[in-house]
Amino acid sequence: MAVINVNPTRMELTRLKKQLVTAVRGHKLLKDKRDELMRQFLETVRETKTLRENFEEKISSLNSDFVNAFGMMENEVTDTALLLPKQEVYLKVNTRNIMSVDIPDFEISTRTSDKSDIFPYGFASTAFELDDAIEGITDILPTMLTLAEKEKAVKLMADEIEKTRRRVNALEHVLIPRYRETIRFISMKLEENDRSSRARLMKVKDMMIKQTIEAKQNS
Repeated sequence: MAVINVNPTRMELTRLKKQLVTAVRGHKLLKDKRDELMRQFLETVRETKTLRENFEEKISSLNSDFVNAFGMMENEVTDTALLLPKQEVYLKVNTRNIMSVDIPDFEISTRTSDKSDIFPYGFASTAFELDDAIEGITDILPTMLTLAEKEKAVKLMADEIEKTRRRVNALEHVLIPRYRETIRFISMKLEENDRSSRARLMKVKDMMIKQTIEAKQNS
């Protein structure tokens, strides 16, 4: 593992030790975030799977209702009945934050609160199968939006999990080891410098003692 290119001084050693502490703390926080994201991701995947299975079952039944309705009515009558809808649906997109991930939150509202406004035609000339189909598609709309929320949340959380995993690995296998190796290198250099300084001081001290002894002998 290559060391960081810094001057082997005590100031740099202190700075790197502080950065190591920060990196270790950040590594733990990111691991906790990754684990919690993974837990919520798996839970959302299970919910999405169940929701999609129920939705596909309902939409298949609705398709059958529409097929039956169109089979019971002439094309001109069907086109006229569905030409001008009475009801309008508005979609508002909010977001909620889960572990730094902005998850969409869909909210629907209608132009009127009258439930009969979903039928833009009179009942005299249409088949009851068409009524069932339109009522069913209205009832399934909230489920459809919830499914869209869940599937988008799964994708966003998967992306965030991957980014967090890369950051955890970078800290665990690259940055933290480099900090530790550099700290070890600087500590060794400083100890080596201290030993050299002590050796020089001892040598100077011995020379001074020797000179003092020689001066006394010559006096």
